Amino acid sequence: MKCIPLLKTAAAAACVAFALNANAQTTSENAPSGSSETMGQHVDDATITTKVKAELLSAKNVKSAHIHVKTRKGIVSLTGSVPSAEQRDNADQIAQNVEGVQSVKNHLKVVPK
Repeated sequence: MKCIPLLKTAAAAACVAFALNANAQTTSENAPSGSSETMGQHVDDATITTKVKAELLSAKNVKSAHIHVKTRKGIVSLTGSVPSAEQRDNADQIAQNVEGVQSVKNHLKVVPK
């Protein structure tokens, strides 16, 4: 049963590597046009999203396979489904504890298995 924590760790590392690579390729030319979001905010939001995803993947009290994370101006949106209200609340708490998160919009639906 040591395989599951190893897979979660590998997945978290892959998420971080992907985000860092995506951030490294981002230039000011790729900044959203017509928006008030600065390049620094865009990079910070991508970093926050990656950190939240990694924390959710490593959490033992949340099944995060069906949780989607997006961040805009430090506000994290959680969408998707979890098997219980307790896991929905745990996911919210995990996201709130990530550095840089201003607030969390928890739109997770409880879908019992």
